[in-house]
Amino acid sequence: MRVAVLLEDRCKPNTPAFDYLMKYAGSCGRECIQFEGNKCKILESACPVCLNRAKRCPGDAVKIINLPEELDTDLTHSYGENSFRLFRLPAPREQQVVGVLGPNGMGKSTAINLLSGSVRPNLGDWRGNDKEWADVIQSFPRGELRDYLELVSESGVKIAVKPQYVDKLPRLWDGEVRGLLERVDDRGQLEDYAAKTSISHILERKLSGLSGGELQRVAICATILKEADVYFFDEPSSYLDIHERMRVVNIIQDLVELGKRIIVIEHDLAILDVLCDLVHIVYGQRAAYGIFTPPRTTRTAINAYLDGYLSEENVRIRDKPISFLRGRVRGEEVGDTILQWGDMKKQMGSFSLQTGEGSVRSAEVVGVVGPNATGKTTMVRMIAGEVEPDEGWCTMDAKVSYKPQHVSTEFEGTVSQWLDSEIGVAWRSGEFNTQVIRPLQIDQMMELRARRLSGGELQAVSIAICLGREADLYLLDEPSAHLDVNARMEAAKAIRRTMLAKEKAAMVIDHDIYFIDIVSDSLLVFDGEGGVQGNANGPMGLRSGMNRFLEGVDVTFRRDHESHRPRINKPGSRKDREQKRDGEFFYVD
Repeated sequence: MRVAVLLEDRCKPNTPAFDYLMKYAGSCGRECIQFEGNKCKILESACPVCLNRAKRCPGDAVKIINLPEELDTDLTHSYGENSFRLFRLPAPREQQVVGVLGPNGMGKSTAINLLSGSVRPNLGDWRGNDKEWADVIQSFPRGELRDYLELVSESGVKIAVKPQYVDKLPRLWDGEVRGLLERVDDRGQLEDYAAKTSISHILERKLSGLSGGELQRVAICATILKEADVYFFDEPSSYLDIHERMRVVNIIQDLVELGKRIIVIEHDLAILDVLCDLVHIVYGQRAAYGIFTPPRTTRTAINAYLDGYLSEENVRIRDKPISFLRGRVRGEEVGDTILQWGDMKKQMGSFSLQTGEGSVRSAEVVGVVGPNATGKTTMVRMIAGEVEPDEGWCTMDAKVSYKPQHVSTEFEGTVSQWLDSEIGVAWRSGEFNTQVIRPLQIDQMMELRARRLSGGELQAVSIAICLGREADLYLLDEPSAHLDVNARMEAAKAIRRTMLAKEKAAMVIDHDIYFIDIVSDSLLVFDGEGGVQGNANGPMGLRSGMNRFLEGVDVTFRRDHESHRPRINKPGSRKDREQKRDGEFFYVD
């Protein structure tokens, strides 16, 4: 099965792609490439010559894809002749949490629309002939999904969706938190769920004044206050620390006890592992097609995804596995001291920060962990020179490159022009292109307008800009936010490679334990009371740092015996009790 997918945002009038395809329209005598006004169309029956020409279209505007033959009968939905195709669907199950694991742009939002009944699957017939529900249902094999779709066709299914990009909520509601929650409170339990999500103290505040973590908790509270049959949670852990993420796990699992069906799209594998009963992997090609696999047990699905090979489908979805190192200590390559600080103090309103003494050396990546609102970003901003400490000292005769927590751009040009303006043309070839641009798939975004990038695309480019600047110390605040699993791991490796190649240092703030485990040589651990007082401890060794951090949030991790990835122990389990007794909160090798 061979299809041509045309990305319309890359093939508009006056673009190289548009001019290129216009040149070959009708050139073979069969009109394989056609134009209707300002829109191009490539026939699925196009001759091999025209397909090969289209494949060479500038800006990757056309993707020619050879799909597996067994998918001929599994096409669930298509948006058009040269548009995105979705194969199969995840199955919501009664009293279970079903996870979805895979890259962005593979059709997860399309799946939500189809499962809610707001869009009826067209089985590939996109020409406007609505399929009867009976035909749609008969196309699926007997099982949970078919039974669920029968419910949708007969009586409809009420759904509630927690959106992915919670930072957009203030644009939709400019009032106070309480007003928003009262509008969606079907259960009459606003105060109870506000307490469960720890937002009682911000009910009278406006959304526009909330942090990313606070917005995330408001969005989760608003979702569970709705009375629905199926709940979709799209990236519920973003901006939350590990303690808050575990609280969200308990809240979602409580919905299962009420008989609800839950689907969770999550890129933090540690949280996905402890939250879900079953997981569907989705793979394919971004913006072109997506394929949902049948459900696997959570551990099996995550290990298969990390390995990059789906044995049941006989499909390789990644060139090489994502690996986790065992027993890592600071490497011998760590060099001279780049930065030192001592007893820095900062008072900001009612919040106070104290740092102790520490240092960072060349070729070292320091992970920065701790609860939200304990001063991690404030300390990084003091090091970057954006904030002056009230007391103490920081010695660093060096340049700093800083990527802030919330990234945005007003740049009007393309991604390639944005990169040129920020870091020059060095990114176009050589080591940086190989180690950063290609692994983060920025090479596939070059012709996109910078202001129209998705959250994940914008994050990837911002990481590249930070790493591409000439500096001695690189400060990155929550670089994993909005990145999918594969992009997170590639970003972590890109940061490490860059520090080793340049013999520079990095400090990385993040809440994803997998990301921190891969990127860090050592840890700077924050503790204290959020919004009141924070203390920085370290840097210290990775294992001792994790033990100190996780003891404070009362969570233990073990190593998976196959993939060596960190896994959260179920609270109160035998392994959890044993590790707490031994003081080993982070994996035992």
